[in-house]
Amino acid sequence: MEELRSLEDLLDLQAVDSDIDRLLHRRSSLPELDEYRSAHAVVQALDAGIAEVSARLRDAELAADKSEGELQLAEDKLGREELRLFAGGLSARDAEHMRREVEMLRRQASEREDEILELMEVRDRAQEELAGLEAKRAEAAGVEQRFEGAIREAWNEIDAQIAVKEARKAEIVPLIDPDLLALYEGLRPGKEGVAVGRLAEGVCGGCHLRLSAAEQAEVLRESPPRCLHCRRILVPQ
Repeated sequence: MEELRSLEDLLDLQAVDSDIDRLLHRRSSLPELDEYRSAHAVVQALDAGIAEVSARLRDAELAADKSEGELQLAEDKLGREELRLFAGGLSARDAEHMRREVEMLRRQASEREDEILELMEVRDRAQEELAGLEAKRAEAAGVEQRFEGAIREAWNEIDAQIAVKEARKAEIVPLIDPDLLALYEGLRPGKEGVAVGRLAEGVCGGCHLRLSAAEQAEVLRESPPRCLHCRRILVPQ
């Protein structure tokens, strides 16, 4: 009689463990998880794009600063050389040399101006692209946060249900014979979580196969009873 009570308690434990398994599966397979992962991947891709465009923008700004500095130096030197040229007092040879120097400085200044204009265009395009990426990221981050909130809410609800089941499990376990409990725990991983079933009308509640009258008699002579087909623990009806 004591053995039968322990088997009945084991069947109760199986029901609780099955509920916990279902809740854990539900927890790990929420539809929102896939949506969150997709949104998170979009945010990561946009972060990478933002980093790349930011680097281009920074390079363009540094190059523009350098070109502006070189232009300032060229214009300063051009101003000094033109002043000397127009001040007069130079020999024809020196004046010709000075004119060539002034022309060269004007070309350099013009080239620097062209460079600066090109770099400003690069900078403006990068700023526009960066603004677009940041707007998309803000939108994607909002989607990510919404799914994260939905997942957290669902997990809190599921975890509360699991806690109730775990409390019930803690009440049942001490009622079961330790050797029977060890057999049950050893069987569960290889039996898709179901290690025990009711033997009702000759049918195993685990594998759902029928046992003949002779097979049932053989099973019930075992301690504990175990299905001849699947070797799950059986609880007689």
